[in-house]
Amino acid sequence: MEKIVTKFGGTSLADANQIRKVRDIVLADPRRKYVVASAPGKRFAEDIKVTDLLLRSYTAANNGEDFEPALQAVQARFQEILNGLELSFPLEEEIAVLRNHLANEPDVDYIASRGEYLNSRILAAFLGFTFVDPAWCISFDENGKLDQKMTMRMMRAALNPLDKVVVAGFYGADMNDKIRTFSRGGSDVTGSLVSLAVGADLYENWTDVSGLLAADPRIIENPRSVRYISYRELRTLSYMGASVLHTDAVLPASEAGIPINIRNTNQPDDPGTMIMRKLPKNVTRQPITGVAGRCGMSVIQVEKVMTSDGAGFSAIMLDMLKRRKIPFEQCLTGIDTITLIIRSSVLDSCRNELLEEIETVLQPDYVGIKDGLSMIAVVGEKGTEASDANIRVLEALAAEGIEMSTINQGAGKLNLLVGVPEDRYTDAIRAIYDIT
Repeated sequence: MEKIVTKFGGTSLADANQIRKVRDIVLADPRRKYVVASAPGKRFAEDIKVTDLLLRSYTAANNGEDFEPALQAVQARFQEILNGLELSFPLEEEIAVLRNHLANEPDVDYIASRGEYLNSRILAAFLGFTFVDPAWCISFDENGKLDQKMTMRMMRAALNPLDKVVVAGFYGADMNDKIRTFSRGGSDVTGSLVSLAVGADLYENWTDVSGLLAADPRIIENPRSVRYISYRELRTLSYMGASVLHTDAVLPASEAGIPINIRNTNQPDDPGTMIMRKLPKNVTRQPITGVAGRCGMSVIQVEKVMTSDGAGFSAIMLDMLKRRKIPFEQCLTGIDTITLIIRSSVLDSCRNELLEEIETVLQPDYVGIKDGLSMIAVVGEKGTEASDANIRVLEALAAEGIEMSTINQGAGKLNLLVGVPEDRYTDAIRAIYDIT
């Protein structure tokens, strides 16, 4: 029988009513044997996520302040869920363990992970599935980096003998049994790792939207949904701000060619977005799949006559960034110029020092930094091979009088990256979306 891994996000598990919807979805298909659960999310717009309440308790404890109000709020959220599900669960005992931990050298990763831990245990009991603690089978090294090879060995050993399981998302442990977490939203990564470990035929990621939208709904009213998208396209859009799926969640599934289906827990009949290596035959796709962007960028411009003739000029510049652990978004080179796009926030601590080193070591004709830039990614695999989509994007921006600070296009694929002023960011997104 085929195997389906289902991951449910925080809004899908925010209260007892949502958890009942999750049970209906899981039990509707016997292939859904592996469930990955997040901590309870917001029940309404002004609500507080359980993970945020837990982090409040940690901050208070770490500062020697009273952590009880936040901890009691966590207990109240879970008690409300248990009451709604009419489920017996040793919640007071679990809260006592948390209270003792907070009172004695609290660890932030451990505290942050307890929302997933408790919610997954509750969901497993409600479904009649076996609970699997990822601390047993998701391995991190001593630096907090995922050890995927060890994780695969441990996870296969833990999951293969079991028929129906719930795995807590978001965390694992290192070889010293210290709890380690992924970045926020990391339950998506857990779901992808489980899919890879069990050889799933499909990884369903259930959330509160019916798939990936072609643009930010805060900017574009009712943007169209994307029915099919490639792994590579999704990674680009996710990195540039499309927040339906954690950026790193695509990698483990894509390694094995496992399709990912983004679905809506509140509208389970919607097909959602299918993320795959190759699209089904006879599927009509638009040249532009989606548009997303990031603000808060800076441009470092270095000019020197015949830069391209200077052996190692670019390498020296990049080495300056490497030593300072400064990541860059883009590096554009010309005959006489090197342009680096960098998040402004990472430059704050070393801006003047970096400029001084560039001046001293490279002796450029000109060097400067310009802030207030946003980067927009326009994505559509093979779009350039079948249409003039990239030309239409640039024409649309020009027609709106939007200055383009940088333009970068990968060879042979439509993955157009355009830099525009932050104060024209929303105008640029609208202009591009209108021609998709």
